[in-house]
Amino acid sequence: MAFRALRSRVSQALLALAPVAREISRRVSLAVRALDDPRDRQIRGGNYPRDRYSFDRQTQLRDSLDAWRENPLARRIVELTTEYVVGGGIWLETKNADTRKFLKEWWEHRLNRMETRVFELCDELSRAGELYIVLSTDAGGMSYVRAIPAADVDEIISKPNDIEQVEAVVEKPAAGTLEGRTWKGYDEATDTPVVGGGFQPVILHYAINRPVGAKHGEGDLFPLLKWLSRYASWLEDRTRLNRFRNIFMWILTGKFPNAEARAARQAEVMADPPGSGTVLVVDETEKWETTSPKLESRDASEDGLAIKKMVAAGAATPLHFIGEPESSTRTTAEAAGGPTYRHYQKRQIFFLWMLKDIAKISIKRAAMLGRRVTVKAEVTARGTDISARDNSSLAMAATRIVQSFILLYDRGLIDERELLRLSYNFAGELVDVDELLKSIVPPRTPPATTPTAGAPATAKTEPDQAEDGGLPEDTPEEEA
Repeated sequence: MAFRALRSRVSQALLALAPVAREISRRVSLAVRALDDPRDRQIRGGNYPRDRYSFDRQTQLRDSLDAWRENPLARRIVELTTEYVVGGGIWLETKNADTRKFLKEWWEHRLNRMETRVFELCDELSRAGELYIVLSTDAGGMSYVRAIPAADVDEIISKPNDIEQVEAVVEKPAAGTLEGRTWKGYDEATDTPVVGGGFQPVILHYAINRPVGAKHGEGDLFPLLKWLSRYASWLEDRTRLNRFRNIFMWILTGKFPNAEARAARQAEVMADPPGSGTVLVVDETEKWETTSPKLESRDASEDGLAIKKMVAAGAATPLHFIGEPESSTRTTAEAAGGPTYRHYQKRQIFFLWMLKDIAKISIKRAAMLGRRVTVKAEVTARGTDISARDNSSLAMAATRIVQSFILLYDRGLIDERELLRLSYNFAGELVDVDELLKSIVPPRTPPATTPTAGAPATAKTEPDQAEDGGLPEDTPEEEA
């Protein structure tokens, strides 16, 4: 009897635990399914020891785009970089005529419009810290440039022995799919035309602010997001305080026989409240007073300036570039712009190299498809000068110093190579002196003419002529 009762209790307990067991099984199944889901890579995969975690990088990319859209300081910082790096435009040059013609066609093609696309690419490079360029080539040898947002990239697959050589880039899965698109990385050794003409689209990865040993770059706004948010919050609080400081309320004090009379008087006043500048005529039973919030908010301009200085320091931008006159003297402002111009110059060097690299790949593909181009033709990318004032300063320094170097050259203390090196160095230009010397063509000397027998001799040279331009009076005539 006791055994049956115990067995009945155990059966009831098992029946009661059945829903719990089913819930545990369901949760374990969900956990295993999540680990097998390739979409989970955007949280746990694609990390390299020197890179941010994937979720942190995605948050930074999203916040940078939101800050650029909504925060005027963030947008101005990005625009300043583009205005100085791209400036008045970028040009690709080469000495080979056929290659130069192809580059011009590629640059101005309606589907490339590189003249305006460079602004978009420079903005994205500053916001995201990296660019993913998809290069596709048709059967006619024309290549087309497109960019994939860095926020849409799930994983970069690099070669085992070199993380900078990209083998493939995996995009995030689109809606309703489990796998995202995979783009093949460009490999010069294996990049060959496909059957039917053209090339398979490849992806090129360019990154800035990238720590050594990392795959991904860092956007210029990444370290500023926290301080941009704090400055926006501080400014909004100050605006609200200034608004509330000017708000006041009327207080009516009087003797009322009961609560109903007081409520009736309040309803009467609320129906037609006194405005600013009105005159109130009351009897001795009422007393009108005003009250305003006593915020006691001190002048917090120093706090706002301190936050703005942190933003300016992180953006390598002087305060007068972002609407905050740091000093009333022009000398101080010019001195503050020096490091900023170097920052923009460094970014311009990278951006020009990136465009030149894309152009050289396009030239090589065009040559493999029969276009009249020269693969070995040297391509040069040029941009406008960062600062016009630097040009005038360098011109003055070069003019003064070259005169001194010419004296040394005339006295044989330095040779032609050293004279050219020093001259271009003080002019702020980096050139290959040996190549420059090879390109110099010596001036041609007119061949000496031999007088023909029986012909009259030529007149004397111009220095032997009289000052009035005629022949000297004592010039003897030669006999035939």
